[in-house]
Amino acid sequence: MATKETWAEQVIKQDEIDKYLINGKDFIDEQEILSHLEDNKNPDKQRIRDIMQKSLAIERLNPDEVAALLAVDDEDLLQEMYETALEVKRKVYDNRIVFFAPLYCSNLCVNSCLYCGFRKENTEEKRRILTMDEIREETRIMTREGHKRMIIVFGEHQRSNADYMVESIKAAYSVQEKSPKGPGVGNIRRINVNAAPMEISELKKLWEAGIGTYQVFQETYHKPTYKIVHPAGPKSNYQWRLYALHRAMEAGIDDVATGALFGVYDWKFEVMGLLYHAMDLERQFGIGTHTISFPRLTPASGSKLSTKSKYLVSDKDMKKIVAILRLSVPYTGLICTVREKPETHTALMTIGCTQTDASSNIGIGGYTDALKAKALAQAKGIKQIKNKQQFILNDTRSLDEMIREMAKLGMISSFCTAGYRCGRTGDKIMGLLKSCTEGKFCKLNAVLTFREFLDDYASDETREIGFPLIEKELAEIKEMPFYQKGKLHENFLKKYEQISNGERDIYI
Repeated sequence: MATKETWAEQVIKQDEIDKYLINGKDFIDEQEILSHLEDNKNPDKQRIRDIMQKSLAIERLNPDEVAALLAVDDEDLLQEMYETALEVKRKVYDNRIVFFAPLYCSNLCVNSCLYCGFRKENTEEKRRILTMDEIREETRIMTREGHKRMIIVFGEHQRSNADYMVESIKAAYSVQEKSPKGPGVGNIRRINVNAAPMEISELKKLWEAGIGTYQVFQETYHKPTYKIVHPAGPKSNYQWRLYALHRAMEAGIDDVATGALFGVYDWKFEVMGLLYHAMDLERQFGIGTHTISFPRLTPASGSKLSTKSKYLVSDKDMKKIVAILRLSVPYTGLICTVREKPETHTALMTIGCTQTDASSNIGIGGYTDALKAKALAQAKGIKQIKNKQQFILNDTRSLDEMIREMAKLGMISSFCTAGYRCGRTGDKIMGLLKSCTEGKFCKLNAVLTFREFLDDYASDETREIGFPLIEKELAEIKEMPFYQKGKLHENFLKKYEQISNGERDIYI
């Protein structure tokens, strides 16, 4: 086997960058972005309201329109933007929130990212890669809490290559775990992957293994900053990372996900970069990004940048980021993470987010270690020791607690994976989202999976809020003309009865 240094040198395939370039250049033109921001510094209120009307028509905004939104500081107008963003979200996705949890399989890494606790120079990090048995055990613990959707995360290293990823995915999918309260058997029904950029032949292996979305965050779209914060390793190649999702599309992966690490560079530039990324995917493949994530830089062990960056983002600006992203690409999912404090997390969810993680543990083997530490603490009355993790999580509420919070706000929690198994992916789901059709199926499947959670995993407190919310949803569904077409409503009620009677994994 090659040394990790030799392996790292062989990762990048220049021809799999060049094929996507336009006249030898990539799609991030810094001067063009800065010009858009400069030219739209002082938009009048009517122009902003016209732009919001375009978003309500579920049309992607252009760079000048997004730059104008980024320039808004008027509090009344910002409030209109927040309200419109939520209206757009409800129009496309209804009132459901999809929940998932991350599984970190390895912190072995050949990169030197200055903001990350996993960087190879960090001597504070205890290195570990999970065996397949350990992955299955981590998955069992996650399913016991009620999770049905997982994002599986890997460091960039020869030991966690595509073959290891495939084996890991199969191990996680294989777990069947009896639910603690109801008749159901828990399992992971959808595995998304967050992994380093790969060549097309390796990405095809992931597709064949049954992954859902392939997620690669550019971290920062600003090239000079990118070079500074990624001094060594394959990740130091800006364009190799920039076109990772293009290669994934070519490999057959229908759904891809972008993101930026807010706090590394100016947040307005990063929002523009995310827009340009979506635009180029649409230009070359006819499909934009399936989801956009906007994690905020939080403290990481062994990283001064994670606390000292001059670009750290305020809570107020995070609200603007979410609203503007929702208005910019109205048909794209937005993922909020538990890096945020509980009160901020809740605020962002009520602006226009569609997905969030919950009860997350980002230590390697963290779910198992936390369970053992808890048991030991209870038995001996000792203080638990926190695991070393890639960065700090600020919202450590359980899945049940977070679902209860969303229910209080009138949002129904979903574990739906129907679209992926019914073929509603890629261009198909994008068309359904743009026509505001997919959200109507999401509503039905959210009710079905929420009922599963209430029966099999929920606390009494959550059931007290959850069942009345389901009754409200059932009443709304009954009255909506869309569901009266054909036998859709009738079929849904039959499936809901099956779920109520203990059958599981039934979807429309």
